[in-house]
Amino acid sequence: MQIGIFSVGDVTVDPTTGTAPTEHERIKAMVTIAKHAEDVGMDVFATGEHHNRPFVPSSPTTMLGYVAAQTSRIILSTSTTLITTNDPVKIAEDYAMLQHLADGRVDLILGRGNTAPVYPWFGKNPQDSVDLTVENYHLLRRLWDEDVVTWEGKHRTPLNNFTSTPRPLDGVAPFVWHGSIRTPQVAEIAAYYGDGYFANNIFWPKEHYQQLISLYRERYAHYGHGTSEQAIVGLGGQFFIRPNSQDAVNEFRPYFDNAPVYGHGPSLEDFTSQTPLTVGSPQELIDKTLTFREFFGDYQRQLFLVDHAGLPLKTVLEQLDLFGSDVLPTLRKEFAERTPASVPAPPTFENRKAAVSANA
Repeated sequence: MQIGIFSVGDVTVDPTTGTAPTEHERIKAMVTIAKHAEDVGMDVFATGEHHNRPFVPSSPTTMLGYVAAQTSRIILSTSTTLITTNDPVKIAEDYAMLQHLADGRVDLILGRGNTAPVYPWFGKNPQDSVDLTVENYHLLRRLWDEDVVTWEGKHRTPLNNFTSTPRPLDGVAPFVWHGSIRTPQVAEIAAYYGDGYFANNIFWPKEHYQQLISLYRERYAHYGHGTSEQAIVGLGGQFFIRPNSQDAVNEFRPYFDNAPVYGHGPSLEDFTSQTPLTVGSPQELIDKTLTFREFFGDYQRQLFLVDHAGLPLKTVLEQLDLFGSDVLPTLRKEFAERTPASVPAPPTFENRKAAVSANA
C-alpha cells in the first residue's frame, strides 16, 4: 500500500486569525509539506492543477521538479493533471522530463477538472470535456509508447512523423491514474489501458464511488488485464488528528465550517459520518481507514488531504508528525496482513521497469 498526501493548493483565510498566506508563502509551504511527508515516511506527495483563485498550483511539473531536487525517495504525483485543457504533446514532454529529473519517481492522476471557466481560457469548450478526455489520452498514450507518431483527431492539429522528447526514462512511461468522481467513461478508459483508477471519494457517500469502482474493476477484467480484484485502485481521504479526540474536533471545527469547498454546508458530524473525513484521535483514523477496503475492495494507494481550509503550516506539519509516529506504522502493518497475495503491489517505476525487462 502506498500512503501519502495530496494538496489542492488553496489560499484560504485562517478563520481563527483572519489572515491568509500570500501566494508566495503558500507555494513555499507546499514544498515544505512535501519534504516533510518524505521525512515522516510517507510514500507519495501529489499536487493539484488549478488556474483560478484561490488556488496556486498552476504548474505542477515546475513544483514537483523543485521538490524532486530536495527529496530522494517519495513518489511525486499530481492529484489532477487536466487532460482536457492541456495539450497532450506538452503533457507527454513535461512528465517525461520530470521523470528523468526525479529518477523515475513520477506518476500522475489525469482528470477533467471541475471548473468550467478553465475551458475557454485554454481555447476549449466545456461541452467537449468527455470527448477531449478520451481523444487526448489516446494521443498521450501513443506519444509515450511510440517513437514516431502520425495522428489526426478532432480537437487539435494533426501530427506528422512527430517524436515527443525526451523519451520516457528507460522506455517506461509514467504510470497513469485516471481520476473521476462521476464519469463512467473515465473508468472505461482506465480499464481499457490497464491503468489505475483513483476515486477521490472525499465528498459524497461511499455508495456513489462503489458503483464507479465496480464498473472499473469489471471492465479491467473484461479487457484481460487480470481479475477484477487485481485492478489498480486509489482512494482519497482527509484527516485532522490530535492525541485527544475532542481536542481535534474543537480545533478543526472553525476550519471546517469556513472551508471554501464544504463550509456553510453539512455539519462536521454529518460530513465525518458520510465521507472518509476523520477528525479525532490517531486510533480513530486507523480504524476508519481500515474500513475502506470493506466497501471498495483491496486497493493500492491511499492519499489524504491535510493542508487545506486555511490551516497554518505549523499545524499541518504537526499533523504529519503525529500521523508518521502514531498512524503510519499501524496502517502499514494492518494493510500488509489483510491484503491477499493475489492483489498486485502498487505500481512503481522500479517494478514496472522490471516487468518490461522480464517480458523483453
